[in-house]
Amino acid sequence: MGVGATELGVYFSKRFTNSTPIMIIVHGTFPVKPDVREEALQLMKRMSVASKAEAGCISYEFYVGLSDPNTLMLFQEWESVEALQDHFETEHMEEFLKVLPDVLDGEVSTRRYEVRSPEEMAGEEETMASEPGDMAHRPESRPKIIH
Repeated sequence: MGVGATELGVYFSKRFTNSTPIMIIVHGTFPVKPDVREEALQLMKRMSVASKAEAGCISYEFYVGLSDPNTLMLFQEWESVEALQDHFETEHMEEFLKVLPDVLDGEVSTRRYEVRSPEEMAGEEETMASEPGDMAHRPESRPKIIH
């Protein structure tokens, strides 16, 4: 059973927050059937080329897993939530989702991350600190990790 572009768009829109991130990152894993691996690679290449041409797409790449060459990983970066939502409504996404079940050998796993500016994060902390309420609902302070 395939998932349509509209359903994916609705899924992601339910997970958005009220604040505006400065970048959206999506990571996914696609287990593919060994006997149609070349077909899967060609499908992913076409999707990558078409997606990179979209407004708001920063990067869109599939990679072969080192521990399992039949697991393809997707890494995408988008300028905004709106650009990502528009991506789910494209013809190439519709075609990709139509053919994808034929090459899959298991469940697709995806995760979406929002990158925000330090200034925006500081503003959220100030807002939370100034709101009355139960301390249990406030995030605990953690040291920053710099990569």
